[in-house]
Amino acid sequence: MIHTVGFIGGGALAESIVRGICGKVFAPSDIFICEVRPARCEELSARYGVNASTEANFLDAVDMLIVAVKPKDAAQTFAALQNKIPATTLITYTVAGLKLAAVEKFFPAHKIVRLMPNVAVSVGESMTAFTPNTSAAHDGDTIKNFWSTLGRTVEVDERLMDAVTGLSGSGPAYAFLMIDALSDGGVAAGLSRATAIELAAQTLLGAAKMVLAGEHPDVLRDKVTSPAGTTIEGVRVLERGGMRSALIEAVLAATDKSKSL
Repeated sequence: MIHTVGFIGGGALAESIVRGICGKVFAPSDIFICEVRPARCEELSARYGVNASTEANFLDAVDMLIVAVKPKDAAQTFAALQNKIPATTLITYTVAGLKLAAVEKFFPAHKIVRLMPNVAVSVGESMTAFTPNTSAAHDGDTIKNFWSTLGRTVEVDERLMDAVTGLSGSGPAYAFLMIDALSDGGVAAGLSRATAIELAAQTLLGAAKMVLAGEHPDVLRDKVTSPAGTTIEGVRVLERGGMRSALIEAVLAATDKSKSL
């Protein structure tokens, strides 16, 4: 059971997580943040009432640690934490491309979980994938219970984490691009920009909820594609323009980039 949680890194992702759990899952006094920028610490403390400082002086007091730093800072960060974290603490991290084995070198006796959430954590709709190391093999329910408060959660083999990064980690950007393009189409057809954006965003949201309710997207598409109707005309143009192939290639390109980090 997780009663207290600590963060190493106080950037946008950490704040989004804090926003989702503060006062709902955890009391502000049970949330600790270590951030190198003093002004940012003051900002987070004032905004959420959490414990934020430039020193990780809470490592003995938290049940779970979330390391949310940039890939270039990961090795230095974990080296600084070595021999300072109790063996009972669950170590988790959101660093793209960083394998469990690389972290286990610093903490060979710890339970460690690799995470890949996405930016939608800021609105409680993240898709978070996770992979535990052998020591944390029985902590899946703990991770699911925590991250399910911020969206959906799935456990995957570590070899698939780069694919997760390419699909759901980078995926919101693809969706934003589609919303922007659809709204451009709406404006071109005579709608106001604000109305076109609202129509596009809500349409993608509704479509996603229908898929998550259990039906395959192809089945749902067939249901709304009448013979000789408007929808099939639009679909025909998208297929001719290579939209499907472009999205596949985008996921593969982002996956390859994750592998290279």
